[in-house]
Amino acid sequence: MNWTAASAIALALGVIIGAFGAHGLSGRLDAYFMSVYEKGVFYHFIHALGALIVSLMPRAGALSEKAAAWVCALLLAGVVVFSGSLYALAISGQLWLGAVTPVGGMSFIVGWTMLAWVLMRK
Repeated sequence: MNWTAASAIALALGVIIGAFGAHGLSGRLDAYFMSVYEKGVFYHFIHALGALIVSLMPRAGALSEKAAAWVCALLLAGVVVFSGSLYALAISGQLWLGAVTPVGGMSFIVGWTMLAWVLMRK
């Protein structure tokens, strides 16, 4: 998998999804659901950018390709599950979707912890 390209695509999608929220959902969501949507966009960007940076670390010799792949997979899975569940929650109003969000949060935590662990062992 080309994690640099996948991260760039995730970042482009973040712009599209953020623009949709700002322009397409403005006035359609109440303040609470708009803040939920915006939180999804924020975490989407932070973690997609993190995956982009991690994907480049093997080129600098700071991380193995295998470790980078695991971290990127966890971060981008977190984007899909965490941010995706917040997008769906905000648009649909289905509060049960909030129960899915922590699974994506755990993916973020495991990804960042794995990165720290691998770097400390080096």
